[in-house]
Amino acid sequence: MENPKVSLIICAYNEEKYIGECLDRAIKSSGGKFFEILVIDNASTDRTKETAEMRAGVRVIREEKKGLTRARQRGFEESKGDILAYIDSDTHMPAGWLDTVMREFERDEKLAVLSGPYVYYDISKWQQFLVKLYWYVLAVPIYWIVGYMTVGGNFAIKKDVLKKMNGFDTTIEFYGEDTNIARRAHQFGYVKFKPNFIMYTSGRRLTGQGVCSTTTAYMLNYISEAFFHKPATKEYTDIR
Repeated sequence: MENPKVSLIICAYNEEKYIGECLDRAIKSSGGKFFEILVIDNASTDRTKETAEMRAGVRVIREEKKGLTRARQRGFEESKGDILAYIDSDTHMPAGWLDTVMREFERDEKLAVLSGPYVYYDISKWQQFLVKLYWYVLAVPIYWIVGYMTVGGNFAIKKDVLKKMNGFDTTIEFYGEDTNIARRAHQFGYVKFKPNFIMYTSGRRLTGQGVCSTTTAYMLNYISEAFFHKPATKEYTDIR
């Protein structure tokens, strides 16, 4: 894929405190090279829409039916790029992130999805240490064994692959949705989890639910989705 057009898609529910800086950093990091930037306002009741629209070149699309996978699907349907890059609304995109996306897809025509780990910018050093253990001692070896892994706030996928997948599974509310993406995309190409393809993000869920509880929930749902093709957890809590 030569000179792919990359659409940046950010799903947001009541994120007026975070979405502005998320967009500012993404625009600065990319040097304005995103083909388009879409914010999917997922039934927000605050000033998410107004805050996002203050940024030049950002298109805000309202999705009234709340749910992460439904917001992702709306972004897929509205986008016009060759590659769809999804990040969370509380992320801080590092310099060179878009360049890495374009380079990886340009040099490997079989690449379906590119993803990488989170680095949390607002948690303690002790929590950061535990998170590093999770990624490099647990998650990466599991990726090597299973052959696919995707982090929902840090991935890029070919739009053609999403079409073949019939889009996102909107029956999944939250947990397991990223593994579902990776598992189904794996049927149509290589799903690459690149350890140094990082995304800085808020650790508010880790703080709100606890590191051990959050880690257990994600690993349990990864295993359930990968081996039984369904999430183990249906309920989730919005952390704002």
